Amino acid sequence: MSIQIWTWILVGITFTLYIGIAIWTRAGSTKEFYVAGGGVSPLANGLATAADWMSAASFISMAGLISFSGYDGSVYLMGWTGGYVLLALLLAPYLRKFGKFTVPDFIGDRYYSNVARSVAIFCALLVSFTYVAGQMRGVGLVFSRFLEVDINTGVIFGMVIVLFYAVLGGMKGITYTQVAQYCVLIFAFMVPAIFISIQMTGNPIPQLGFGGADENGVYLLDKLDGLHKELGFAAYTSGSKTTLDVFLITAALMAGTAGLPHVIVRFFTVKKVSDARKSAGWALLFIAILYTTAPAISLFSRTNLIETVSNKEYAGLPEWFSNWEKTGLIVFDDKNMDGKVQYLADAGKNELIVDKDIMVLANPEIAGLPNWVIALVAAGALAAALSTAAGLLLVISASVSHDLIKKMVNPNISEKGELIAARLSAVVAVCVAGYFGINPPDFVAATVALAFGLAAASFFPAIVLGIFSKRMNKEGAILGMAVGILLMLFYMMKFKFDWFGGGTKEDWWFGVSPEGFGTVAMIANFIISILVSRFTPPPPKEVQEIVENIRIPSGANEAQSH
Repeated sequence: MSIQIWTWILVGITFTLYIGIAIWTRAGSTKEFYVAGGGVSPLANGLATAADWMSAASFISMAGLISFSGYDGSVYLMGWTGGYVLLALLLAPYLRKFGKFTVPDFIGDRYYSNVARSVAIFCALLVSFTYVAGQMRGVGLVFSRFLEVDINTGVIFGMVIVLFYAVLGGMKGITYTQVAQYCVLIFAFMVPAIFISIQMTGNPIPQLGFGGADENGVYLLDKLDGLHKELGFAAYTSGSKTTLDVFLITAALMAGTAGLPHVIVRFFTVKKVSDARKSAGWALLFIAILYTTAPAISLFSRTNLIETVSNKEYAGLPEWFSNWEKTGLIVFDDKNMDGKVQYLADAGKNELIVDKDIMVLANPEIAGLPNWVIALVAAGALAAALSTAAGLLLVISASVSHDLIKKMVNPNISEKGELIAARLSAVVAVCVAGYFGINPPDFVAATVALAFGLAAASFFPAIVLGIFSKRMNKEGAILGMAVGILLMLFYMMKFKFDWFGGGTKEDWWFGVSPEGFGTVAMIANFIISILVSRFTPPPPKEVQEIVENIRIPSGANEAQSH
């Protein structure tokens, strides 16, 4: 059977499964909609958290980034995994004890201010919309290649599916759907990795194959370094980013992770804090399986790509090349008209442009694996993108229905009315997300990295100081969050969207990339928050007592019913 038929079959089976779970677990109350009723097992929550965590950026884009960036791409591995550990160990138990399952709700109550709540709602919506744009882009990529539909049509199709189970089931539907999605995505990621590792090194474990040698006894990393040098690229194992930029990007990703609203809410879907810790441990194990495999996938795909296309006759290239050409994600321009593909670092002579986001998706085809394996990767990529998109949609709908309407606009709203508002918010959110999926600011992982920078610049200082500083007050938090988010937004729009005069890499402030600037904005947030809090009145005594109480994360409360 063809790749397209296999893809339709596997995508059809997985989508039917997701819809069936959504119908089975449909939410009947706000507690079920927001926190899955608070009764999910640690193992199931660990699987769901891992699926939520491993978005299209992790599945589709991260290995592609590493394959092109080499050593520089390691910032994503370090930042995202480090951030999850930071969240699980440092912040989550305390937030769980406080009992507020949304970040705006925590900030609004901790800083005893609806202004603080409003700023937090704005930041949550901004972060979530930026993040979800990357997921929708990932959905469109898969549909455009494997189901041979227009990328925009693919985005719309993904919107409909994710909207169905997110709106119907809320967090309850999303959680159990994500358990299934994790199983699909990890199987889809590991099967081709194992196949290719055996093919290239004879070792079935990709993590070991990464440091292995080919049939000629040449280590793959040395081989790829040699190929890179021949083509004028920097050595794969060397980095071009400055140490400062690497540090700042890693720190932004870590802090942004710890402030991401859709991950924090996961710790409220289990019954007790001890269960939250167990589910965090399970999630870390499940995440590690993919994250330790990604460098191997990057190495294999980059080597295979160069050996398959570099200096080869265009007319004799394999079928996968022309299939990806149709999507516009591979472009060949025969500048010297010799009929051969010149893939070189020199932009003036280079004839091949390859989109970073296709490397994982195209890897099984490049390696000549069976059609069912190629289709499986497509189904896995969709699972990764949709699982995270659903979690983000829930954050958006909770920010509007619970934090804005229930807490500020209409405190007397009925539970049924709040549930309707949450579902309508999700509908609007998915339409906006679809627009940004069709018109993304950058490739998938970079878009997601910007979302993490926004989260680091806005939420992280307010959460950390809210937990560990009794002196931290509303004035400091509000001004700190406002300065942090506006700084990050300005920098992102200037260098990513060419607003405010635009600029190139040479114009970056202190040589800091937009992906790393979240750390600078976060430091500014911390400084302003602390300084302002010292020159303004301290928080009320009852708030200080709450802070003192939540520092000991034992006897934690369930997520409060709303």
